[in-house]
Formats: sequence, C-alpha cells, structure tokens
Amino acid sequence: MRPFKIPESVLVVIHTPALEVLLIERADAPGFWQSVTGSKDTPAEDLRQTAAREVWEETGIECGPGTPLQAQLSDWGLVNVYDIYPQWLHRYAPGTVRNTEHLFGLCVPPGTTVTLDAREHRAFRWLPWREAADACFSPSNAEAILLLPEFRR
Repeated sequence: MRPFKIPESVLVVIHTPALEVLLIERADAPGFWQSVTGSKDTPAEDLRQTAAREVWEETGIECGPGTPLQAQLSDWGLVNVYDIYPQWLHRYAPGTVRNTEHLFGLCVPPGTTVTLDAREHRAFRWLPWREAADACFSPSNAEAILLLPEFRR
C-alpha cells in the first residue's frame, strides 16, 4: 500500500522568457490541464527540492542543484491553501481535506525538451500566458499563471 500524500505541495509555472507557459494534461483526468504540481516526499523535504524533483519527474527538465537551470527556479513566496478535490481525497490520510501549495516559477529556453511520465500525464503544450491561464482546470493554477509577468526575471 502506498503511503498517504503529505498535504503540502508545490506548483511550478514553467515558462520561456517570452512567457509561453508549459501545460501538461493529467492522465487520470483527461481534459485537466495544469502546471507541474506535487507533494513533498517527506515532511522535512525542502520545498525547492520538492519543486526540482517534481519538474524532473513530470517533464524530464532538470533544474536541481548543479544544473544549468538551477538559478532559473524561483520561489515566488506565495502560498495557496485549498480544499483537496474529492476525487483525490483517498490519497491523503483520513480527515485531511486541505492542501498548502507553494508557488514557484521556472524560466526555460525556448525549445526545451519535455519528456512526460505517461503514468501521470498524457500530453503537453506551450501557450501564451493568458491562454494558459484560461486552459487550466484549477483556479489557483490559473491565478499563478496570471501573476507570471510580475515575477518575470
């Protein structure tokens, strides 16, 4: 049996300097487009480590320590607290109904290769930031993308 998910996660808005945003479609919910998201592996895991790990696992883009993109991963210092969608409550300990999500951005060069984990995502696309926000199923993800111009390096 898999351990319960930790209700503390990251959302990473991956974008180019021209503010083209990467969206990935969930394999378990066709039509649900989102940015990279994922929970901590352990309560003590550093949030930057969580963000870099999730980006690698979900897109194949390396941005952890010692990589060329390490400096492009930025903690926006913003947090969302939201109700966990009912279809995913079973992944958390009984009684857990809310998640705390920390926002990050990752600026990548145009043409960056994306390699999806087919167990998690079935497709990806790059969209201008406003269109990407409109395409997200999650309101908090859409709001994060709309903040992108403010956090542009």
